[in-house]
Amino acid sequence: MSSTDHVKTLKIDGRDCSARAGETILDVARENNIPILRLCELEGLSTVGACRLCLVEIKGARKLLPACATAVDEGMEVTTNSERLQSYRRMIVEMLFTEGNHVCSVCVSNGHCELQAMAQTLGITHMHLPYRYPKKQVDASHERFVLDHNRCILCTRCVRVCDEIEGAHTWDVMGRGIDSKVITDLNQPWGSSESCTGCGKCVHVCPTGALFEKGRSVAEMEKRRQFLPYLTLMREERQ
Repeated sequence: MSSTDHVKTLKIDGRDCSARAGETILDVARENNIPILRLCELEGLSTVGACRLCLVEIKGARKLLPACATAVDEGMEVTTNSERLQSYRRMIVEMLFTEGNHVCSVCVSNGHCELQAMAQTLGITHMHLPYRYPKKQVDASHERFVLDHNRCILCTRCVRVCDEIEGAHTWDVMGRGIDSKVITDLNQPWGSSESCTGCGKCVHVCPTGALFEKGRSVAEMEKRRQFLPYLTLMREERQ
């Protein structure tokens, strides 16, 4: 079997693209500099399809599909930007804002938040949905870091990087629906965790500043995410 048997050809927004078998639509879009919005996806981590912001239209498909979790197929025709998709994305971002306590004007992550940047990209200036104003806690029990549940959007980047890169699996998710939250060590305070190594990788991948370093604003933190693809590559080469 020749290498060409593994090459797929498809169209993304009318542009002819080629891909390797097993690649996702998001992989191909990234390789061809075609922007697709997403919050939970981060190169070097596993795919969960949690945020649904990368939904795309595929010709012949009855429903919208997440670009991060949909493998390419021969002859596929993908649309990444349409009024329908933009409407869905605006609704998703609005729900993230209204189901948490995101007040950008007084937030320490103001200007350094992927959720805020997403809202600006989508032209969101106000909310059409009522705010829930949930009562959420701030866990400052760790000697170096803080977890502010008010700014968490449950992207699970922290859960995945701690498990897949650090190998500690300190983080997890408990609860259902709006009661869901990230936890450490079976819902123990972060500072009392026996599995946390204090490496800070979870802090570096957080998109909203829900995890941050004590004594420093998010703007002062240098987020180092380039280690993810590098570590993933090195692990694959060792296998």
